[in-house]
Amino acid sequence: MSIQSRIESKLRDRFSPERLTVMNESHLHAGHHHAESGHHEEFDGKGETHFRVRIVAPAFSGMSRIERHRAVNELLADELAGGVHALAVEPAAPGEPTRW
Repeated sequence: MSIQSRIESKLRDRFSPERLTVMNESHLHAGHHHAESGHHEEFDGKGETHFRVRIVAPAFSGMSRIERHRAVNELLADELAGGVHALAVEPAAPGEPTRW
């Protein structure tokens, strides 16, 4: 199972979102430098290392922005520890305005 599929599955199981989009944005970061084990290497933009999550779920009602981010990051801790370098999270509760 791809990292993107795992992220989508975990988010659906935990938050039962009304809307969910998980985008692999790794290709947008080609040429950027990453510090890996003390080595600074140029990133080739391939693989599954940078993601954007757009999620609208009732579970976020009454939660602050920080609480929402913390809940998503805790759920995806294994992915963040295992090769995902960047996770942009855009959480919202139903009825809240989104820019997407």
